[in-house]
Amino acid sequence: MVMGKRIRVQRRGRGGSQFKSSTHKRVAPAQYPLNITPNEYSATAIKGVIEEFAHDPGRGSPLALIRFENGESCYTIVPEGVSLGQEIQMGGKAPIKVGNILPIGKIPEGTMICNIELKPSDGGKLAKSSGAYATVVAHTEQGTIIKLPSGATKYVNDYCRATIGIVSGAGRTEKPFLKAGAKFHLMKAKGHKYPRTRGRAMIAAVHPYGSSKKSARKGTTVSHGAPPGQKVGLIAARGTGKKKKRRTS
Repeated sequence: MVMGKRIRVQRRGRGGSQFKSSTHKRVAPAQYPLNITPNEYSATAIKGVIEEFAHDPGRGSPLALIRFENGESCYTIVPEGVSLGQEIQMGGKAPIKVGNILPIGKIPEGTMICNIELKPSDGGKLAKSSGAYATVVAHTEQGTIIKLPSGATKYVNDYCRATIGIVSGAGRTEKPFLKAGAKFHLMKAKGHKYPRTRGRAMIAAVHPYGSSKKSARKGTTVSHGAPPGQKVGLIAARGTGKKKKRRTS
């Protein structure tokens, strides 16, 4: 009899050293100044200067240190086309220029933006990976409609801040790793478990997907109330198998 072991989901939940990311090496959170209220930046234009570019381990694009004239400073995502020493403006009165930070309600339709806040003054949550951008679709009474990198559309509060431009580092994923060590160090910085073995490649004793024999595999549908470790596969699935094409008459 083969004794089973706890699967990856169960071991990750326990919080061992191999699942921890090297957060002590990171430079700073990539977010806008949190001490400035929406009322302060929506009716003005606060000037700042890019003082430094920094590499953040595990992040695809560099960070820029911006120091504003009111004494505030922050590390934020670098859009393509900005340079060291460039003047950056933040506020509703700022011009529509790459690198400037504006409330999304003041940005014209069709503009490409990045580092978008989900709620006013949360620092920036959406479109932050290298080469990512969202597009302002329309301004409505409910808020501003934006098209996300995934293609989905979303309503966002008009006071949420966003940076004009596309996140730098586009094309990063097109460069091959060439060596296993390069991939290892990237995953170590991100805190991802690597290498990752497929469940189907394991034996039936150690994973619900295990065994090459179909009859030996356990059912892959699990309920919403299943505990961590059991919750793999089709979670709360309404149906299983291949979807049948419906006839249209």
